[in-house]
This record gives sequence, structure tokens and C-alpha cells, in this order.
Amino acid sequence: MNIESCFKITYGLYVVSSAYENNQSGYISNVVNQVSSDPVMLAVACNKDNFTSSLINQSQALGVSIIQKDADAGIIGDFGFKTGKNVNKFENKEHFIGQSGSPILLKDTIAWFDCKVLQTVDVGTHLIYITNVLDAQIINNLWEPLTYSYYREFKKGKSPKNAPSYIAPDKITLPFSGNTIKYKCSVCDYLYDPANGDEMHGVTQGTSFEDLPEDWQCPVCGVDKSFFVKI
Repeated sequence: MNIESCFKITYGLYVVSSAYENNQSGYISNVVNQVSSDPVMLAVACNKDNFTSSLINQSQALGVSIIQKDADAGIIGDFGFKTGKNVNKFENKEHFIGQSGSPILLKDTIAWFDCKVLQTVDVGTHLIYITNVLDAQIINNLWEPLTYSYYREFKKGKSPKNAPSYIAPDKITLPFSGNTIKYKCSVCDYLYDPANGDEMHGVTQGTSFEDLPEDWQCPVCGVDKSFFVKI
């Protein structure tokens, strides 16, 4: 079986959030689907190990924000590669509290949904929440959504380990670029290949890691150069 076939399935990228008592958190999801139009219902997948999962289970509520295509890398880094057990992911980020009591991210998002959980389905490593949408609004009708395909192909992003689409690095075939020395982000596993550069952020092909600007950041999670290791 070619596990990379999974990469051809179309996904969006979303921040799914929840709160219970004094705790609030959120995570990056690529599995949010509309399953009914009257009433409007969404199905949302969450890894059982996510801290947010425990908040959803207790509050029976969640928020969904659709990430825009050119979102700051820090959104992916904070919500995809950090744990809400140790970090308040909503601190200093534009958000509000929905009817359900869930924090809903507004920064770098196109639209949002405020949802109440109706049913929870156990599918092994993940839970699928079937939700009723209490409210939904568009923030910016001109922005395009960030798709998982664009995230992988152009931002060179990787799935967090708790994502349904996560595939262990040793099972992924990487194309040979002619340069065997690369630099891996220790937070999100992004690979900087000097042969490819980072043209989305003004770094031309052939730029060595040492010649990257001092303020250059990981395009996926936003950490600085000190988090990279040579491989």
C-alpha cells in the first residue's frame, strides 16, 4: 500500500478550540466536514491525546476557525506544535467567546463556527464530534482558505503527530534534490533544503543555511534558526 495516497485527499486547515472552567485551548485540524444543512451540522475529528479533546469532552462544545492561505506561521506553530497543558494559545491573539463558551480565533481566519456537541464517535486514536452549529460568520470574504495541499507543497509543512493525516517520516519518500545536507526544525520537522531555498519568504535557491537572514523563521511554525539541526 502506498501511504502517500492519503496526501491526495482534499483537506482544509482549521483551528478547533474549546474551554472548560479556567482552561482553554485549540489545535490544528484538517478534518472538519459539513454533514447536514438543515440544521447545519459539522463533523470534527480530534486525537484523544490532544488537551483540547479533554476540554471538548467536558464542555460538549467547540469552535472552528477557517485559516486563511497567507496566515502567519505562528498560528500553525502555536496551535499545531504546542500543548495547551503548558501554554495559553489564545494569549495575545484576537479572539472572542462564543455562545457555547468556546474561544474562537479571529486572527488570520476567514470564517468561524460556534458548535455544540451532539454525539461523539470513537474511531480508535481519534474521536469524531458530530456538532450542531449555533452561530457562524464570515470575517473576510476576499481571503482564500489554506488547504492542506498548499501547506505541504508550498509551505513545506508537516502534520502534527496527533493529526489524522500524520505519517511517520520514515514512511515518506522524499525527492532527492542533489544536496544531501539539509536542516530540520526540531519543533515541526520542516526541512530547509539550500537547493530549494525559501522563495515564499525571499530566500533564493542555493542560499546556504548559514547565509539565511538572522530574522528568518521556520515557515511552518515560526521558530528561529537556533531550533534547526543539520541532517
